[in-house]
Amino acid sequence: MLSRTGVFTVLKRSTRLSGYALRPLSTRSCLRVEDQGTSRSRVTPRGGAPSGASSSTDPSDQSAFSGNTPPKSTTFEDADPKRKPLSRIAIGGTETKSQKATSGSIEFATWKAAALVLTLGGTLYYFFSKEKRRLEIEKEAEANRGYGKPLVGGPFKLVDFNGNEFTEKNLLGKFSIIYFGFSHCPDICPDELDKLSEWLDGLKKKGIELQPIFITCDPARDPPHVLKEYLSEFHPDLIGLTGEYNDIKNACKQYRVYFSTPPSLKPGQDYLVDHSIFFYLMDPEGQFIDALGRQYDAETGVAKIEEHVKAYVPREQREKRKEKWYSFLFN
Repeated sequence: MLSRTGVFTVLKRSTRLSGYALRPLSTRSCLRVEDQGTSRSRVTPRGGAPSGASSSTDPSDQSAFSGNTPPKSTTFEDADPKRKPLSRIAIGGTETKSQKATSGSIEFATWKAAALVLTLGGTLYYFFSKEKRRLEIEKEAEANRGYGKPLVGGPFKLVDFNGNEFTEKNLLGKFSIIYFGFSHCPDICPDELDKLSEWLDGLKKKGIELQPIFITCDPARDPPHVLKEYLSEFHPDLIGLTGEYNDIKNACKQYRVYFSTPPSLKPGQDYLVDHSIFFYLMDPEGQFIDALGRQYDAETGVAKIEEHVKAYVPREQREKRKEKWYSFLFN
């Protein structure tokens, strides 16, 4: 039988035990201790010691509990702040030379492929642009030739400055360029013949030979010996043609050249002849290609003639090409 003092003592002790039992554990009262060599962790209450461990505590642990801030947990990032990229080598494998040079090879292959694409694209662009221009020049020449009766050019019969007969057959087998004028022309004819001389020299440097022909519109004052002396002042390749008035008139008509002389002239009277100012470019078949006017200078004239010469296709090939499925490209 307990006395009042004993009952009070028992109740007081039970009250203390229940208080300890109901108190929750806070983060400040726990310390996660990692065991070396194992992944198990134990929670040690404040002031207590883990089972099987020494009762003495590390000074660093005591300093961790001395403050009010909770200890920081150690993570993988804190242990190794400079993380290495993931390796492509299999576990247990070894790194090879090809794997070491993979990134460098990819970079080298990238710029090499880009350079190849740019080079190939530039080459194709240049080729197709050049071919397109050639087709345009060819179509232009074909349109100038006309269908059926030629628009410009035809049969004629004249005499050169050496007294030899010269007809349209002398145009075959070579590119020719024809100019109509007269030896007494004060300014236009000399200027145009000087320009023609520059064209001939410029084309020779490019390996292109032309047959330059000068046909007079004034046969009364331009016999063969006068033409020979007059043309010797310009280019040595020039060929001068003259003839009877009707023969000159017929040649001018064939080439659609306008010319006129004063209606009534006295012997020895000086006069001017009005005439067209064009150079007529003819192909090796004696067919008209193009007429070059005064807008062409020494450089542009050479470039224009060169384009026509390079774009020239013989008539036989042009006829065969019309039967091909791609003939629409040339129409």
